[in-house]
Amino acid sequence: MADLRPIDAPFVALGPSGVAIRDRLKGLTGEDERVLRLVGDHLGRLAGKDLKARCVTGLDHDTDAWAERKRALTQESSSRWAGSITKATHDQWALSRRAQLAHIQGLEVGIKTIAYRLSLPVGEKGSKRVPGGYRTAQEWFVKTRRLHVLQDRLERERGDRETGRVRVVRGGKRLLRNRHNLDAAQLTEAEWRQRWEAQRRFLQADGESGKRYGNETIRVTCEGEVSIKLPAPLAHLANARHGRYVLAAKVSFPHRGDAWRDRVTANRAVAYRIHEDVDRCRWYLTASWTIPAARPMPLATARVNGIIGVDTNADHLAAWRLDEHGNPVGEPRRFCYDLSSNADHRDAQVRHALIRLLHWAKRHGLSIAIEDLDFAAQKTREKHGRRKRFRKLICGMPVAKLRSRLVSMAAELGITVVVVDPAYTSQWGAQHWQRPLTSTNRKTTRHDAAGVAIGRRALGHPIRRRTAPPRDDQSDRRGHRTAQAGPGAREREGTRPHIPGPRTRSDGAGCGANAGGPARPTPLGARG
Repeated sequence: MADLRPIDAPFVALGPSGVAIRDRLKGLTGEDERVLRLVGDHLGRLAGKDLKARCVTGLDHDTDAWAERKRALTQESSSRWAGSITKATHDQWALSRRAQLAHIQGLEVGIKTIAYRLSLPVGEKGSKRVPGGYRTAQEWFVKTRRLHVLQDRLERERGDRETGRVRVVRGGKRLLRNRHNLDAAQLTEAEWRQRWEAQRRFLQADGESGKRYGNETIRVTCEGEVSIKLPAPLAHLANARHGRYVLAAKVSFPHRGDAWRDRVTANRAVAYRIHEDVDRCRWYLTASWTIPAARPMPLATARVNGIIGVDTNADHLAAWRLDEHGNPVGEPRRFCYDLSSNADHRDAQVRHALIRLLHWAKRHGLSIAIEDLDFAAQKTREKHGRRKRFRKLICGMPVAKLRSRLVSMAAELGITVVVVDPAYTSQWGAQHWQRPLTSTNRKTTRHDAAGVAIGRRALGHPIRRRTAPPRDDQSDRRGHRTAQAGPGAREREGTRPHIPGPRTRSDGAGCGANAGGPARPTPLGARG
């Protein structure tokens, strides 16, 4: 047991800190779409120039450089548009820095793994946790070359990080690479160009509390009227006062519409973003705002009525309900989803599986326990070697998106989510729970047993079904051996307290000669 890593204590997941809702801009005229494209293209060019200027300054950026950039943008747009562009630029640069650090850490892990395996003799077998040497001399030679490639790449990335250099593509690197592989992407040049221009447009504005309807740049009234403050070079396109353009479409926000209407009525900040869906030929408006973080429920309160342990897998969620003592109740449940199609289909599948899980938990008034999974360090090709199928499996599991979606959806229904350490849950669950829970009418899988292990860890119980017996003998001289229930609990495992009375159904408790009370009178005629 000395090689086992320490297990972190479970904790209650924090709720979402923001809200984003979306509605379609229905009824746009041809002139409306033309104006939106002109404004988006103009602001997109300004955003590209500002991002380039920010990347050039690198680590030498300060408030004076930011003010100079904003003044240059204000001359070609407006002060509020300039503020939104510079803020988006800073966020994108910071995101690139975080991605750069994650890439460096991944390279370090790969180099360490290859160097260790190269130090071992060729053909030496590894253990379950430690990899062995490479199988053949040819593979050993190929890995030496890859080690030098990774070392050169790591040195270059470290140099870029020290100088503050990042590589950013407005519109996305994947879409940029599709330009050179149009046949594989099943796109024509015109279709790719349309997507590229739509992704590089900039039509988003941050909210400002105290201003009319919470946003002066993209204003949406309580009745759903949408108007845009045009940049200075495009002011001649205005169809309303003060250089504004009013769209013919109106929005209503069916989801959270009342909360949005309360904010705009009180002139509280609301950020808006207008974007075009090229595949559907539609325009959408997204509204977002921050909400105060709700105080999480204490962990002891979340454990009162039991919990539902959920094991995340590549194609389903394996869940099992547990009582407060850690005993499985009822039958296991599985909530399946299919992640083989496009992003919209995958998102709908995950959302459908989660809402069924949440409705089940809401019906029984229980909390949900999930694992704190993160496969960021497990996706390198050096860690799994030739196990391409397993690496593809863990790369396709949307653990981060599933967890964030579950926490946000559970907060709306008032369900608490408990996060546990994922260490050894599948292994110990299969070892201690899969066989005992299998019967002629129920076939328990490793995933079902892992759900039980996750739930028990969230409840604060050990995963093992029974603790070790006393060192003297197997009696209860030093206390009970069970870990999940007290001595007086019904249906518990282990020795029950002695109840005086007969052990037959003919006499009730407290009756009979051995009950300790007065004997019953003998009926007449019964004496011999």
